[in-house]
Amino acid sequence: MVVLQLRFLLVPFLTSVMGAAQYMMQDAALLNYIDRRILSLEKRLEKCNQDILDYVEEFRDFSKMVLSRLAGLNNYKAEVKSEVENLLTRIERAQRDIDYFGSVTDSNTCIEVHEDLVKQQLFEEEEEKKKLKLMLNASCDHMLAGIKSLKVVKKTGDKHGSWMKDPGKKHTKIYLLNGSVNNVILEFANIMTFMESSHILKARRVTLPFPWEGTGHIIYQGFLFYHRYGSLNEIIKFNIQKRNVTDQMLLPGAGRIPAYQLSPSTKIDLAIDEQGLWAIHAELETGGNIVITKINHITMAVEHTWDTSCTSKNAEAAFMACNTLYVVYNLPSGGTSRIQCVYDVLDAVNTYEIPVLHFPKRQGSHSTIHYNPKEKQLFAWGDGSQIIYKLHTKQKV
Repeated sequence: MVVLQLRFLLVPFLTSVMGAAQYMMQDAALLNYIDRRILSLEKRLEKCNQDILDYVEEFRDFSKMVLSRLAGLNNYKAEVKSEVENLLTRIERAQRDIDYFGSVTDSNTCIEVHEDLVKQQLFEEEEEKKKLKLMLNASCDHMLAGIKSLKVVKKTGDKHGSWMKDPGKKHTKIYLLNGSVNNVILEFANIMTFMESSHILKARRVTLPFPWEGTGHIIYQGFLFYHRYGSLNEIIKFNIQKRNVTDQMLLPGAGRIPAYQLSPSTKIDLAIDEQGLWAIHAELETGGNIVITKINHITMAVEHTWDTSCTSKNAEAAFMACNTLYVVYNLPSGGTSRIQCVYDVLDAVNTYEIPVLHFPKRQGSHSTIHYNPKEKQLFAWGDGSQIIYKLHTKQKV
């Protein structure tokens, strides 16, 4: 009887215990399921976050590429506009000639028209020469006859660079622009300060808003004119004292190939002579020959352009002096620099009778040669050395 009662008591107890165990197992399974779902959601959220980061980075790269291409398109737009305007002018001129010839039927008349056109062309050429002489001041009548001597003023800076005085100012300040890509000008009170061993500490530093490219920059009347780094053919006009950009221009046709084969970093070489600002560069359309352009340094407008017969092959530098281009050549391995191509824009010099002019007492190469019309000297940068060449001149014949 007692055993029977115990059975009746144990059955409900065991049933309740087994039920509780079953509920615990179900809860554990539910918790495990929930945990797995949460882990799955966390992984998906992590992947989504990583995808978002990848998309953001990809969008940034795309934005940089678009901005870069837009900047390039602005340059190409101005260049294409200039070329289209030039093409339209040529088309209009050709159309006038075609219409004129089309109205003439008699062969004799055609011959007379041809002679008239030749006379007209010769007359226009003479008028153009007169205009150029007025613009360039024909009283500039001296030419380079030789390089008398050299003086190595100092050896400082990189292999490539440029140094100069401002021929348009009365002060004696020296400017040093080190490297083929940089944005800091060093200004010295005079050449003695520059020659001191601690000259860097005594220099006034002028930081440009945009770095330069090459070594073809020039300082004139308080302004630095230079080729902007990263642009095809943009020339910047920078006020050194006020430290701001006052103007800029695009030089048509320039910037695609180096101005000189032996100085590949310089696409546009700016120069100063008695007539003001010039640009020297090479073009594919001229077979790599050098092109010179007269620029109005005040308005930054192109005044005239000349295609020369001087090749850029094996050229290392060039300079303008009294309306005349002098191109300096060398060997690719370095040697004695020499002037063996001369081009006078007014045809006042018989270039075929000019002998080859050698630079004295020096083996090496130049990254920059600038003529100073005020002192009638060349300021050159050769393998990290700052050099002054004194010149011997004579009257043009």
